[in-house]
Amino acid sequence: MTSTISICGSGTMGRGIALSCIQNGYTAYLYDIDGKALDQSIVTIKKQLMTLVEKGKISGEAAQSAEQRLFATQSLSDIAKGDIIIEAIIENLQIKNELFSAIEQHGISDNTILASNTSSISINALAKSRLSPANFLGLHFFNPPQIMKLVEIVRANRTSEQAIEIAYKFAVSLGKVPVIAKDVPGFIVNRVARNYYNEAMRIATEQAADISTIDAAMKNWGFKMGPFELMDLIGNDVNLEVTKSVYSQYFNEPRFSPSTMQQDIVNAGMYGKKTQSGFYDYSQQ
Repeated sequence: MTSTISICGSGTMGRGIALSCIQNGYTAYLYDIDGKALDQSIVTIKKQLMTLVEKGKISGEAAQSAEQRLFATQSLSDIAKGDIIIEAIIENLQIKNELFSAIEQHGISDNTILASNTSSISINALAKSRLSPANFLGLHFFNPPQIMKLVEIVRANRTSEQAIEIAYKFAVSLGKVPVIAKDVPGFIVNRVARNYYNEAMRIATEQAADISTIDAAMKNWGFKMGPFELMDLIGNDVNLEVTKSVYSQYFNEPRFSPSTMQQDIVNAGMYGKKTQSGFYDYSQQ
């Protein structure tokens, strides 16, 4: 029975996954090599729990119980205790492989599920270096993971049905809506989303409409956020790297081509909300 979840990476995705886990009865180990970032993430999670209490979404007792199930660690020995180990670090194949290899060296169980939260890197490329590729899969949450319902479960060629079933039940237990995808570039959502972002930037680059007008039009059509608002929320640096990854994996298919418009603002350090500026200015918010 799955009871302990290990999450590697204490950034926005990692801490959101950890929060979702402890709210739903799991013990969660949150790992990061950066002690300061890890400490700040624990503080953020506790604040988020208190906000839920203040809004009447959960009781004070439930928040306290959730806190007691959360453990911060800089030890991969602790991470190896997890029934499911989720990697949520930088989108870099080599760095992810190095992390998984280091975890495996700490003697994980034969039944442990290793999962990557990658949004664009090939699950097969990660799985081929694993000691037990049958237990490896993609488990892609969406930002913010404690709120967004969708989770993509990505099957590599050698992923077992048992591993898929465990991941599916885990996602459901978090109140998520899991969908099973094959290992293709961008999986389901990011393949669809490339066109949402890229075509919007083409329209703006060609001056057919300005950024705010494009966003307003898409929201009027039923989208909760316009493409530029969404890129700013995700982080233009992250979004651009995903686009580059999908573009490369499709052997430079023109319809997935990255936009120089986004590259320009990334070069300027305008990543979006996290830097207070992106396609929009957030400094006064």
